[in-house]
Amino acid sequence: MIRFEAASRSYPGQPRPAVDALDLAVEAGTTCVLIGPSGCGKSTALRMVNRLIVPSAGRVLVEGQDVGGLDPIALRRRIGYVLQGVGLFPHRSVADNVATVPGLLGWPRRRIAERVDAMLDLVGLDPGAYRERRPDALSGGQRQRVGVARALAADPPVLLMDEPFGAVDPVARGRLQGEIRAILGRLGKTVLMVTHDMDEAVRMGDRIALMREGRIVQADAPARLLARPADAFAAEFVGGDRLLRRLALLPAEAHAEAGSAPGAPALAPEASLKDALALMLASGADRVGVAGSPRIVTLAAVRAAAGGPERGPP
Repeated sequence: MIRFEAASRSYPGQPRPAVDALDLAVEAGTTCVLIGPSGCGKSTALRMVNRLIVPSAGRVLVEGQDVGGLDPIALRRRIGYVLQGVGLFPHRSVADNVATVPGLLGWPRRRIAERVDAMLDLVGLDPGAYRERRPDALSGGQRQRVGVARALAADPPVLLMDEPFGAVDPVARGRLQGEIRAILGRLGKTVLMVTHDMDEAVRMGDRIALMREGRIVQADAPARLLARPADAFAAEFVGGDRLLRRLALLPAEAHAEAGSAPGAPALAPEASLKDALALMLASGADRVGVAGSPRIVTLAAVRAAAGGPERGPP
């Protein structure tokens, strides 16, 4: 769906390209997260997709078409874009913000109104309560939801997300990430996202592309990246707590075994192995039960999963 073919971007006076011969494919219906240190080229790469930045060499394709040969305005209207800080029009209502691209595309008023209400409902905002509000009357999380609704309003096949949760407070961020991830999964959108937050990358991505000095160091599924960093830089970047991050990706149910643990605390069926470990540490037990099931998760199973062959999500 999105493909970079030896795509580069150089600037006069700079010692190296901002993006250097980037080769990367984002498959249809998946989310790929670009991550890396400041200045590694991740935001430059993302903005090549909708021609906010034009490659100096190579090319970028969307749905098999070289974006360099497309009208940039028409291209941007078929690509959703969620910005850091959201970027809502402050003088326009929530409904008018969400209706931006459908209005530019000339949709009939009734269709736009129906689409606005459907998008607000999709992102968990009651249309009757929020339709006429202005952005300054919303919380950071609510503004982010409106930004996602606006990006999805014209039903684009591709969505770009540039540090989308940076303005959301830490308490609400994890919940919002989970909700948006679930929405994108249901809609089957192809998403390219930029973040500097490894936990966010692991939570949101089907694939993570770690960049350094304009090049990809490793592009892999989150669990594989955490389990097997490609080199010392990748291992340092994903952090010393990478095994805990890996446990958060692995469903406890998949690592449970038959057995009983009388008096042991019960774990929710949808919990992760990180949740299981936290419950064991809090209770002083070496095993926990799985609620509603004659199965248990043991400390030995957690240890094996943390350092053993990958199981669970790819």
